[in-house]
Amino acid sequence: MLRRLVPVLLTAAVVALGVAALVVRPATRSPEQTADYVLLVGVPGLRWDDVDPQNTPTLWQMAERGAIGSLSVRSARQPTCPVDGWQTLGAGNFAAWDGTVVTEQCPELDLTVEQPDGISANLPDQRATVTHNQDKLRWGTMPGALAESVRCTVAVGPGAAVAAARPFGRVDRYAAELPPDPAGLLDDCVLSIIDLGTVSGDDPAVRAAAARRADAVLARVLAARPERSLVMVAGVADTDQSSRLHVAVADGPGWGRGWLTSRSTGRDGYLQLVDLAPTALAALGRPAPERLFIGRPAAVVEGRPADLPTAIAAPADADREARAQQQVAEWFFLLLAGLQCLLAVAVLPLLRRARRDAGPFGPAPVPRRVVATVEVLLIAAALAIPAALVADVVPWWRGEHAGFYFGLVTAVVLGLATAAVRLARAYQRTLWPLGSVAALAALVVGADVVTGARLQLNGVTGYSALEGGRYAGVGIVGLGVFIAGSLLSAAWLAQRVRRSWRPAVVVLVGVLGVIVVGSPYLGADAVGAVALTAGVSIAAAISTGGWLSLGRLAWAAIAGLAVTIGFVVMDLRQPLDQRGSLGRFLTAVGDGTSGLTVHRSGAANLAALAGSPLTVLALVGAVLVWFALLRPWGGLKRLFGIYPAMRGGMAGIPVAAVIAGLLGGSALNVAGAAAALTVPMAALAALRVLDHATDRTMPATGPCLDETPGSAAPTAGPDPVPDRPVSPDPVPDRPVSEVESGPAQPSAEVPAG
Repeated sequence: MLRRLVPVLLTAAVVALGVAALVVRPATRSPEQTADYVLLVGVPGLRWDDVDPQNTPTLWQMAERGAIGSLSVRSARQPTCPVDGWQTLGAGNFAAWDGTVVTEQCPELDLTVEQPDGISANLPDQRATVTHNQDKLRWGTMPGALAESVRCTVAVGPGAAVAAARPFGRVDRYAAELPPDPAGLLDDCVLSIIDLGTVSGDDPAVRAAAARRADAVLARVLAARPERSLVMVAGVADTDQSSRLHVAVADGPGWGRGWLTSRSTGRDGYLQLVDLAPTALAALGRPAPERLFIGRPAAVVEGRPADLPTAIAAPADADREARAQQQVAEWFFLLLAGLQCLLAVAVLPLLRRARRDAGPFGPAPVPRRVVATVEVLLIAAALAIPAALVADVVPWWRGEHAGFYFGLVTAVVLGLATAAVRLARAYQRTLWPLGSVAALAALVVGADVVTGARLQLNGVTGYSALEGGRYAGVGIVGLGVFIAGSLLSAAWLAQRVRRSWRPAVVVLVGVLGVIVVGSPYLGADAVGAVALTAGVSIAAAISTGGWLSLGRLAWAAIAGLAVTIGFVVMDLRQPLDQRGSLGRFLTAVGDGTSGLTVHRSGAANLAALAGSPLTVLALVGAVLVWFALLRPWGGLKRLFGIYPAMRGGMAGIPVAAVIAGLLGGSALNVAGAAAALTVPMAALAALRVLDHATDRTMPATGPCLDETPGSAAPTAGPDPVPDRPVSPDPVPDRPVSEVESGPAQPSAEVPAG
């Protein structure tokens, strides 16, 4: 009895450990008042490449003594033109001035600013833009939310007027340009927003001149700043179609040397434009409108190099990498989708002819060299995304021809990984390629997440800081590969142990994967953790063979819900600004504002469904599996009959991938990344099972259960394909206790396919 309970007790302990690991969050301190005044200084287009001690000495000295970072200027429209950037700053949420599509250069800032009394100002178009953001955009943005959170606001320049205007258009204090002595103006209100002009163009001389003019005005601002004031300089917008990372510098009490960060990015040295408004209010000790602000207050963390040129080189290099990533990622995934589609077509005739006929008549078998070549191509196709992830170890983006260098490095890494799998001594075993490739893919993604996801940030197969969707943890593509790799690895390992221990092995590997994906220290993807939990539950329920009965489904659902509910309950106990995505959504359900969240997710799903090559991979993979691999001649049913744990793993993958994609707003992108690994390996395993379908193995001596796996045994007849390796066991990856004598029969654990 105790022996039977050991797997159950181990499973329960692992699940409890997983829940504990998911709910523990890094300690964070609540924002406290650090200043009596806040000055937000905006320079649209300003990048770290524009900052140097000769041309911008004031900003250089400010960065020397303050905190610095890379600013992502995402708004409700791409690219983020200056008017959208200023409005996003004042709203604390993604905003757009109107619905005009920007095709090339951003238009000049052409606004009507009325000054009826010479002190305040009015934006007559503000009401129309509020209606546009509330009714036509999915973010529920309220332009002017920052100004409404303080008693008085000063604006200098037309761009600052957009950020400082209240929802009905009033600007409390306004000056078209900075006066000769700005001390009195900057003392009027606790919040001042200043427009220093735009730095635009590709000509270095033009950019340097614009940056020099802005720096001269900044010197006057710093000279007149009130005591105990926080000054933040930010490149609040792009100026053309090429999105870039921009300057962010904070200088004031409590904002000494260090990196800027926030909970919205979770990455040291990175800040979002929507974080500036809550940062200003937090520094003033004012409450932020939580339902209107989507950003989080910035903070300062240690770790910045003492040498400023070395420190500035990091965000400047990140900007180059992010720009190169945008140019390379599109053609990489298009090429991957095209090659995998061609490979799927090429596999079909091999599947039809892989099973040898019993008689002398029939089509000739495919030459062994052709089959071996296709197997190698399938392995390479499955490892393409992990190889591209590893390629970011080499700084390929610094070269003049970044795309060529990336392709070269990826090809080298892919060749080495494929050779390692192909040249292994266990390569001839039926499940070795599948299991080793899956384990290698899961280890690559998992190791990157555990070490800070540095390869995924701005990586071709990761996520871009320019898009603003994610800055830390596991990304969409990485999540898909990790789901497929971890579940296939769990099934591969489970198949090698006794039947009673298989669910425990699947749960052990699966919960480790859930921790990597969902822990706020690591993957920080609560939705992905819930999705992977569902996949692990399904895989464990049918890993011992048989069908997914109602009882098994009930136990799988209970286990998955237990982990999910435990995580959600603990998440809801956290402060509101420290909750994860699930906790925030349930909070919105409780206060009746969840409709906006559902609308955002639905719009994101539609955009991801129509605009990604990963959608093609998901659909092509589903068609190949359903109309080929699961046919009587496709081999996958036979694979499931002989190796029931593999059926559990492959059944859990689409469940987890689809849930993660739909709930995470990425549609079929997660499923496409998972299919890029799963479908080639499933086709390879099916080819091998069909190749052994007519093997006949005779035991050397004694009963079959006394055979040692791997021992030579005579076959029942001559091999019609002399150059094909003869397997001494028709099921070489099965445990000894399950080896069958005589003709290969369907497993007793499942009905024959």
